[in-house]
Amino acid sequence: MRPTSLAALTLLALPLLANAKSLTVCTDANPEGFDVVQYNSLVTTNASADVLMNRLVEFDTAKSRVVPGLAERWEVSPDGLTYTFTLRRSVAFHTTDYFKPTRPLNADDVLFSINRMIDPNHPWYKTAASYPHAQSMQWPKLIKAVSKVDDHTVKIELNQPDATFLSSLTMGFASIYSAEYADKLLSAGKTVELNSKPIGTGPFVFKSFQKDAVVRYSANPQYFGTKPKVDSLVYAITPDATVRVQKLKSGECQIALGPKPQDVQQARGDDHLKVVQTPAFMTAFVAPNSQHKPFDKAEVRQALNYAFDKANYLKVVFEGTATAANRPFPPNTWSYDKALADYSYNPAKAKALLAKAGYPNGFDTTIWVRPSGSVLNPNPKAGAELLQSDLAKVGIKAQVKVIEWGELIKRGKAGEHDLLFMGWSGDNGDPDNFLTPQFSCAAVQSGTNFARYCNAKLDKLISDGKRTSKLAERSKLYHQAQKIINDQALWLPLAYPTAFALTRSNVSGYRVSPFGRQDFASVTVN
Repeated sequence: MRPTSLAALTLLALPLLANAKSLTVCTDANPEGFDVVQYNSLVTTNASADVLMNRLVEFDTAKSRVVPGLAERWEVSPDGLTYTFTLRRSVAFHTTDYFKPTRPLNADDVLFSINRMIDPNHPWYKTAASYPHAQSMQWPKLIKAVSKVDDHTVKIELNQPDATFLSSLTMGFASIYSAEYADKLLSAGKTVELNSKPIGTGPFVFKSFQKDAVVRYSANPQYFGTKPKVDSLVYAITPDATVRVQKLKSGECQIALGPKPQDVQQARGDDHLKVVQTPAFMTAFVAPNSQHKPFDKAEVRQALNYAFDKANYLKVVFEGTATAANRPFPPNTWSYDKALADYSYNPAKAKALLAKAGYPNGFDTTIWVRPSGSVLNPNPKAGAELLQSDLAKVGIKAQVKVIEWGELIKRGKAGEHDLLFMGWSGDNGDPDNFLTPQFSCAAVQSGTNFARYCNAKLDKLISDGKRTSKLAERSKLYHQAQKIINDQALWLPLAYPTAFALTRSNVSGYRVSPFGRQDFASVTVN
């Protein structure tokens, strides 16, 4: 057989390249990194856990239940203290130019992934500044031991029953890492590379990241689940929602996340575009920092709620695509307390409360907001200016500060803000997805509690609610928790949004998750 020339090889490759299919998604912000356990933003979860990783169990949004993931089955002891997981066999970790695994997934990977977050003596524990979700969910206190029964069986023992534990294993921070890759990095003194050169078992393999520009992935040919229907995935980082839609219309991306409401309406009349939507398990809110004066006083926080014209905010920012929020989680969530009194727009009452708190002439403060629009805040600048204007009417002079998303999250977790526009997305429909990470004392330490409020009674109600599997008992405790949150005005709740995405008409198989998670493995581009 005679040798083939380089030119001939190139010509032979052209049909293959022409048949390759790529999916480009216009996203709204940079991921903070790819070691998802270090972070708590949905943007980072979407760029790491959702495409690169898997968990022991997953949450099926269509069936609203926990389903097998890396574990093909599990058993729970009658006392609720021991969980035994049987792992799938022959699950491969990603092969890249920086790591080539010598073995498939086994129990050692599960032990590494959990123990690094909960054991201060673990060699990887101090490689991260914090583990916000694991700490706010109190895993170090909850988990007694994680042990290897054999290569494909893992036992997790708890110190006390926790009705939310299994569902918490579906969250992004519970992703399973390669212990073999971690050992390699530790030996080479390159532990920081876990955050920049990730390895997982997920449907896509990490290729590269250029900040403020693009994240590139390729399909994982060894994926144990349904193989991706595209050959490559690209996240085109596009903070401006209007530009995201322009790129969608021009064909530069096939899916645009976090569109503005007006863009959604226009897309409905465009034959080249499709609107995908679902009610979101999310709440948009403003968090007053209770550790900063004067927001340490309940009367001041209550005054904020009375001072803001929420109906006008919803009209301007969401344009009819969201409903007014009054509790931490949406009203279709079990244990939602409809009986509590809501704060209504009442500037006179706000002024009276400020006077009662010792601020008859108001005070100076700051409002922090992100620059780019998202599902939870389609028009950040407009919303912040509306709040600024309404606060001025009751004597509060607020300066709006627009801060880049990654910096906003970092400084918000550190408690540097006065008033912070923020949003929270639950992972599986359980109200504890909001209560523990946003209102527990442990979450103040981990940084996810943006109100920075720690109250022993509230903390006990939240903790006790997880110790029983009986919904009636949990609901009763959560009603009491909601009353404290409402009476203390720990949030200025804003909206329960509808989650939208826009796609090209030739895209099929994409569904919007009510939890903000992303699944691009099932997407087809025709």
